[in-house]
Amino acid sequence: MLVPFLIMLREGLEAALVVGIIASYLRQTGRGAWMPAVWIGIFLAAALALFVGAGLQFASAEFPQRQQEMFEAVVGFLAVGVLTWMVLWMRRAASGMRQGLTQALDHAFRSGRRHTYALIVMVFLAVAREGLESIFFLLAVFQQSTSAHAPLGALLGLGVAAVAGLALYRGSLKLPLGHFFRVTGMFILLVAAGLFSGSVRALHEAGLWNHAQQVVFDLSNTLPLDTPLGSLFAGIFGYQPAPTVSEVVAYVGYLVAALWLLQPRPTSRRIAPAPRTQQGRA
Repeated sequence: MLVPFLIMLREGLEAALVVGIIASYLRQTGRGAWMPAVWIGIFLAAALALFVGAGLQFASAEFPQRQQEMFEAVVGFLAVGVLTWMVLWMRRAASGMRQGLTQALDHAFRSGRRHTYALIVMVFLAVAREGLESIFFLLAVFQQSTSAHAPLGALLGLGVAAVAGLALYRGSLKLPLGHFFRVTGMFILLVAAGLFSGSVRALHEAGLWNHAQQVVFDLSNTLPLDTPLGSLFAGIFGYQPAPTVSEVVAYVGYLVAALWLLQPRPTSRRIAPAPRTQQGRA
């Protein structure tokens, strides 16, 4: 329940930030009459996300066992890629998000009568991106988790994000967004590492990966999955009491690669050569 809650809270806040910036721009520039276009974009994006999620869920229910394991692995890898890209994108783009959106809005309103459609498309793309990211992640979590409270956690996270977004828009909530996204970004990387390891395990169960299946350690008697702590660790970090070599390598390897990608890159600056001084002849 905790993982879907935090993920949907973060995804919902990202979408709320974008919508809040657009709504604030419309209000400050005296264009509040175009707010229905914003709501149309939000509605269409939410409908697309629900349609894709329902379609994938119904399609996977018709698969035989081996195909279901393969589908679980593919969705898990997609969710890992989406989550990693989400963390990287937010870290790099958060500082210039407001300026980029306002420039795009200025361009949209300079397009004449098409500005309404441009505004709808802008909101639709921004919210649909967050919605589709959430769908792939939730599918992966629901398939790898046996908790019946995961959907409830996702709905609670989305509801809290909507309330927080409205409070941010009205200025009554001052949330340190930079610190929030950094902390949740590290948490998401741990979740993604568990999904990546679980996807490797699903490939083995589908009969497509049979290498490095030696058990590294066995904590089945110390911390089994049916205990509250074991279930919590499994839901958050992808814990398995008897992981194989391939699962441990996948978990640690992903974390190392993701942390390396998050390292700030030094900007290379060319040093201009010193001007030559002309010396007079002796």
